[in-house]
Amino acid sequence: MPGTLRIDVFTLFPGLIEGYVTESILGRAHDLGLLDVETHDIREQATDRHRSVDDAPFGGGAGMVMMAPPVFAAVAEAEPPRPLLLLSPGGRRFDQAMAGELATTGGFSLLCGRYEGVDHRIVEELVDGEVSVGDYVLAGGELGALVVIEATARLVPGVLGNEDSPREESFSEGLLEYPQYTRPADFEGREVPAVLRSGDHARVARWRRAMALRRTLARRPDLIEARGGLDEEDRALLEEFPAGD
Repeated sequence: MPGTLRIDVFTLFPGLIEGYVTESILGRAHDLGLLDVETHDIREQATDRHRSVDDAPFGGGAGMVMMAPPVFAAVAEAEPPRPLLLLSPGGRRFDQAMAGELATTGGFSLLCGRYEGVDHRIVEELVDGEVSVGDYVLAGGELGALVVIEATARLVPGVLGNEDSPREESFSEGLLEYPQYTRPADFEGREVPAVLRSGDHARVARWRRAMALRRTLARRPDLIEARGGLDEEDRALLEEFPAGD
């Protein structure tokens, strides 16, 4: 029986996390005992009557900064699984490879920043690393945390019904996924490629690989370059299945 992946999320808006992780694949994973997402409301650790968790930055500047004391207190009280990762634009770029790494940890934690960021002492002394979901700015780390949670949870054995699914999806082998079709075979004159209806499973597998290569070359050539370019087998597949075949 696969183990449970425990993910603790520290946030000012736990409802944003809780509402999402109870639905669809993540909700089913929870019901099966494969995923346990725990949220911790940082504001509960505020000590003044206004429940303040942010303050103006030293040295001046726009916006507010999340204070260190409530965050340190929330983490100390929860004693969450490590590593504890801060969602931050300056962090390691999150990708499928990192999702695979986190899926094998047994548990990790996420800290969602807000406002103009967090007191740097949190970065220096509390978290184990930083992770970014892209080169853009969001109002807070909650959306990024959900991206990390879903991408990682899908790789836990048993979460997806078909164990081959994660291996065949985009980025699993450094390629975009091949095109998918379902019934009807003919929709208003648009037909499903004949090879997919041939019953020849070996030929279908080759076609899918060729289409994955062709899509990646067209849309993300950087991924092909990262794999060291096309090898002889790749080129042979592209010749076997020309564009539009």
